[in-house]
Parts: sequence; C-alpha cells; structure tokens
Amino acid sequence: MTTQPDYSKIYTHAPEQHPNLILGSLQLLFWMFFRPTAFKNHLQRIEPRLLKSKTQNHKSIQWKNPNLLRLLIQLFLILPILVKFGAILFVLILGKSLDKVILGAIYDLLGGIFAALIVGIIFSLLESKFSNDNSSILSGIGCGITYGALTALITSLVGSNMIQNNSLILIVLAIIGMNITTNIPRHGLSLIILFFISLMLAYLMWETWTLSPVSVDFQYQRVRLQRRIIFYSNLGLFSSIGLWLPLITYPFQAIWNNIIYEIDKDKTTTQATLLRYNSVFWDELQYLKFKNLQDYILLVAKRNRLEADAAIEYLINSPLRWVGQAIKIELDAIYLEKCTSLEDISNAYDELIISEAEGSASIVIRIFNRTSEDVKTHLNYSTNYRKRLVLKTVLENLDKNLQDLSRSQHKYAPRFYPIARKWRDIISNHIEQLAKETELRQEIDSPYIIGVPLTLQQQIFIGRDDIGSRIEQLLLDRRRPPLLLYGQKRMGKTSLLNNLGKLLHNSIIQMFVDLQGTPSKAKDSTGFLYNLARGMINSAKLQSALTLPPLTRETLENDPFTNFDEWLDKVEETLEQNTALLMLDEFEALDKAISKGRFDEEDVLGILRHLIQHRPKFKVLIAGSHTIEEYQRWASYLINVQVVKVSYLLEHEARQLIEHPIKDFKLRYEPDAVERILQLTRCHPFLVQLMCSELVALKNEQDPSVRRLATLADVEAAIPEALKAGSLFFADINNQVNTTGLEILRFIAAKGEKAVVSEKTMALEFQNTDYSNAMRLLLQRELIEEVNSRYCFQVELIRRWFEKSNI
Repeated sequence: MTTQPDYSKIYTHAPEQHPNLILGSLQLLFWMFFRPTAFKNHLQRIEPRLLKSKTQNHKSIQWKNPNLLRLLIQLFLILPILVKFGAILFVLILGKSLDKVILGAIYDLLGGIFAALIVGIIFSLLESKFSNDNSSILSGIGCGITYGALTALITSLVGSNMIQNNSLILIVLAIIGMNITTNIPRHGLSLIILFFISLMLAYLMWETWTLSPVSVDFQYQRVRLQRRIIFYSNLGLFSSIGLWLPLITYPFQAIWNNIIYEIDKDKTTTQATLLRYNSVFWDELQYLKFKNLQDYILLVAKRNRLEADAAIEYLINSPLRWVGQAIKIELDAIYLEKCTSLEDISNAYDELIISEAEGSASIVIRIFNRTSEDVKTHLNYSTNYRKRLVLKTVLENLDKNLQDLSRSQHKYAPRFYPIARKWRDIISNHIEQLAKETELRQEIDSPYIIGVPLTLQQQIFIGRDDIGSRIEQLLLDRRRPPLLLYGQKRMGKTSLLNNLGKLLHNSIIQMFVDLQGTPSKAKDSTGFLYNLARGMINSAKLQSALTLPPLTRETLENDPFTNFDEWLDKVEETLEQNTALLMLDEFEALDKAISKGRFDEEDVLGILRHLIQHRPKFKVLIAGSHTIEEYQRWASYLINVQVVKVSYLLEHEARQLIEHPIKDFKLRYEPDAVERILQLTRCHPFLVQLMCSELVALKNEQDPSVRRLATLADVEAAIPEALKAGSLFFADINNQVNTTGLEILRFIAAKGEKAVVSEKTMALEFQNTDYSNAMRLLLQRELIEEVNSRYCFQVELIRRWFEKSNI
C-alpha cells in the first residue's frame, strides 16, 4: 500500500528550495518573479532578522550562517552567470561576433553586479513606501543582479549608448511594478496613468523630432532624442510590468491548465493528479480568472480529499481567497446533498467546512448548522414522544427558513434551497415513522420533562394561574416595586418565567435573562452589560416578536454605563405603549460574581435601582432560591421589593399533570394510584413529573393488555426507580443545609412514613449541637414542617431518600 504524500508541503507558500546549487538558484529566480511570498518565506527560514521592521538593527544578522552564505552566492554569483550565459547563447544565435560578445559580457557582468547592488539598496528603500515592513533587501539585490545581468543582452542588441544610465532607473521601476502588482486595487490606477503619460511624452517627442528643421547638429540631436523616446516609452512599460505581464502569460497558462485538467479527467481514482502544476499554485501575480479551476479542484476532491483540502487552504491564504471560499461552499453543498437520513443530518454540523461567520454564504450555512444541532439534540431523548416534540420544532423552523430562501435574492439561495427541501422531507418522514412505531408497539408517549426548565414549545406547563395574576397585579402598581420570585430549587421558577407570557397581558413584553449564563461569567462590566442587552434582545424577539435596537460591544467600550443607559432610551421608544418586564433569573450567580470582584457592586446594582426608579416603562423581577434577607447588599438597592413565592402546585393542578399532561394522553390511573402520587410528592412539580415519568417507563415494559392502566402497585414499584433517577436532586439537598441539619433529617427519616418527632425529643437528641440554627434553616428550606410542636418531613419521597441513605 502506497503512503499518501504530505500535501501541506506541496501546496504551501513556504516550499523547500531544491538542494542542487544551480537548480536552487534558478528556483530563486522563478520565485522572485512569480512567487514572491515563497521567496520571502525562504528568507524568513534562513535568517528571520532579514524580514524584521525597518527599525531592526541589521547588525544582529548572523552573516556566518551557512544557509545565508549559500543564498548570497546564489544571488551574487551563480544567478548573474547563468543569466549572462543565457544571454550569450541568445546573441550568438542572432549571429553576433563571439569575441565581442564575450568581451562585452565580462564588462556588462561586472557592471551589472555593481548596478545590482545599487538597485537592491534603492529598491529596499522604495519598498518601505509600499509595505509595512523593511523586508526583502536581499530580494531587491537579487532582482537587481538578475536585471543587471540582463542588461548584457540589451546592450548587445541595441548598443550601450541607447540605454546608458537610464537602464538603472528602468530596472528599479520594473521591480517596483512587479511588487506593486500584489496590491493592484490600491496602485493599479496610478500605474496605468503613469504608463499612458509616458507613452504620450514619447509620442510628443517623436512628433517634435520629425517636424524639427535640419541643422548642423541634426545627427547629435537625433541620437539624443532617440534615447529620450526609448526611455519614456519604457518608463510606462517597465513600471506597469506587474499589470501587463499576467495578461501576456494568461493565454499560455489557460491552455496549460486546461491540458492537465483534461489529462486528470481521464485518469483513474488511484493515480496521482497534476493539480499541483496548475498555474494558480506557482504564479501569485496572475489576477485573471481561470475557467475550470473550481471544477478541477472538485474533481480532485472526489478522488483525494486530503489533496483538495490542502489546495483549498493554499488558495484561502492567497490573493485567490474568493476561489477557495467558493470551492469550500460547493463542497459543503455536495456533502449536505448526500445526507439521506436523520443520523447524517445530525452529523453535518461537525463535517461542514464553512463556519457561520465566514464568507457570504454564512446566512445560508447557519440554517443547516442550527438544523443539524437541533436534530442531534433529539438523539438525547429516550422516548418517541420527546423526539417527535423536538423534531416538530425543527420542522417548523426549517419551514420558515425555506420560505425565506424562496423569496431571497441571495446568490447561494438557488443552490441550497433544494437541499433544505430534501432535509425537510427527511425530518417529516422520520416524525411519521416515530408515530407509527409508537402506535404499533402500543407504547405510551412520556411527555414528562425531568431536570430542565419547560420552554414555550412544551405543552406540559400546567397551572400557576394564581401566581400569574399576582405578578400582573403588582406590575400595575403605580409604585413600581421590584419583584422577587422566590422558591426552593426545582419548584419551577424558570419554567414559570419561560411561560409567563401565557399568563400575562400581551402589552407586557418579557425580557428573560439567565444570570447563570454569560452575563455573570463576563470578565468586566462591559461584558456584563453587553450580555445583558443581548439576552433582552433575544428574549423580546422570541417571546413577543419585538425587535429591539442592537447594542454592540464596541459601543460599550469607552463608557459602558452611559452608553447602556442611552440604549435603554432607544428601547423605550421601541416599546411605545407597552411595558417591559426584565426578568433576571438566578440572581445568586450575579451576587457571587460581585463577591469575586469581577463587577463593581455600586455600578451593577446601581443601574438596576436607577432603572426601577426612573424608567416607568420597565419593571424588574429577580428570581432565586434565597430571600433578599440572605443577600443584604441587594436589600439596599431593591427597596420595597415584593416577594412572590413559588411553592407546590395546587392539588387540582397536580392531578391534571398526572392524568392529563397533554391532549389524548394514553395512560389511565386508578383513583388510589393518583392519591398515592399526591401523598408521595405533596404536589411538588419536579417530583410529580419524576414519579410519572418512571411510571410510564415501567408500564411500557409490561404486557400491552395491562399497559395503559396504572395501579397502586405500579406506583409503589416505580418509587425505587424514581429515587435512583432523581438522585442529583436529592443529593443537592446536602448542599443546602449544615451537618447538624443532615443529622436531624436522617433522624426523622428513620422514624418511618408519617412519623412526627416532638421538639423535646429533638432538643435532647441534639443538645450538644447547633440545633436552633439547623432547625431554622431546615424550616426555611421547606424540608420539614412543624405540626403542634412536632416535626416531620414535608415530602414523603424526600424522607424515603434520607431513609435509604441511613442504610
């Protein structure tokens, strides 16, 4: 088996020089005129200090470096001799005298080398005017030597008197013309103007010469004027060499590129390609487009993706970046077309070449990236119902994107619209297949969601009408008090905030911001305000389809709080007659960030207080599992805060969640089974869903004849699995109380279900501990309750967990 070559060394801007002294010298000459980047990288590899800024002290260059000495020999000795030898052969072919050619060659070679040194120095000085560094002094000297050697050819043909000192100027102009070509959009117009002015001067001199009267000095004047005509003609020609040389070489390069393309088309997939010999990989100065380049690289990609990727990477880092981008986009399109299953779609995100922020195709690529990510999410769910729920949301979003693509004038829309259509059909067919499988197996779809907040798209959000009414009433209060949505962990605070729009009037625009996310993780106040604004913008768009004015990070850089306040002015204008409800979830995360010193307390909390007191269109609601009294710093900023407590579901809400969580729910319950779930959970929203989820899983394992009726025995059988599945929730209780509190919980749990323990017994049992503070914290966390001076667990399922932990 043959090993693959290292294509990164073939398609590179820093190729290795040929080890042969003569061939390597010719390679340097080629690089000077066609691959200046390769020549510069070669110098960088030999002696990096040659390419430092013009303030660099060149005395630090290691002139004894063997590779540097080799370079100097090639530039100052071998290249001039090789070029002179070529010039001699050419002149001999034209029939010139051998002795005169040799004598002239020696004279011109020495003079050319001397001139080359001057040209190199002049060029290195002039080059700093066109670039940001003082690099390529050796490039200027090397080019000067080559041009100096070529003067032998010119003088042999037209005579030295015709060029005299003008040759030095023309050489400098030619080198500058070659180098400026790499930035044609910036300098091309000036070169064209120079070219035509030069030709015009030459023409006017010719007209003057032809119309001037004959005189005694006619012959002298004629020779002198001839020099001027030649000089001014060449002035424009040499200074614009980088513009017209690619035009001359283009037809030959196009023919060559087409020949190797046709040869590769007829090759088998295992044979090496000739793509590396395409002119785009060895002529950097060619700015004209080649017809078959994209097709050529796509052909190679089908046979050897490694080589194609290396070629694309080369183009991306060259003036032909647009070609590389176009090929990458087409390769992505080809890959997306090949996705024939949901698994293929879910893997597409990791396989796409173009990122969302890259190039003009980013808008279209974003559609497929997001779709792929969302489809991958559905694989994380174990039930067909949850999978269908996710995929239906994906399908709705894809339908919207298809409508946008069909109306779009984007140049890539026609290419990607059929692919998006194909993906839609794949997802739609899979949803139907999941529904058929569920019906065929008579499985019960589980709509229950454990451990993550309920979103707008999930139908299972039930109840909380009383809390919604309380919040709306407080929002209408003229005193505009800030609100604290307080409740223990997993009581459904975030789910309520996500679905609060269902309970409030549509004139209230919800702006939900999760402070556990990027806002509190920002490194400074600028980052906090930027992420806060971004959360408000995204939430308003999602919850109310309201587009708020943008706020960039750059806008906040100089004066973050002033600019944020000015942005709020624009937001208020956008709100018109509506009211904004800024909902800050998990305020404890922000408090922790302030304690760590990432944000200034006065700045961050001060802007909240200012917003509450001076912006009537804004209402502020913070949510957390701690009271304001536990966070004293907040109490001084959120004056007259109104607490809205989120606790257990009402009994009728819990019954609905158990028996009718969604429309046409297949599972039916015996009355005793429902009562037992209520007893075990005390209508705790998380624990109700936990028990019901495990119950559905248990029933799906039973025979279809008894599968769709839940009994009391089924509920009891589901308890161990529920304790196991909810272990993270139960274990987190250990982090909410102190050591004495945990000992108290285990002590009460050991007494059994419905057991109560008197205060006297508790005091005796824990007399040598911090009993009072521990009991106060347990009551505050709603883990236990007092009934006639006796204490018991509030929730039986939590007692079961601590009873189990005693074993």
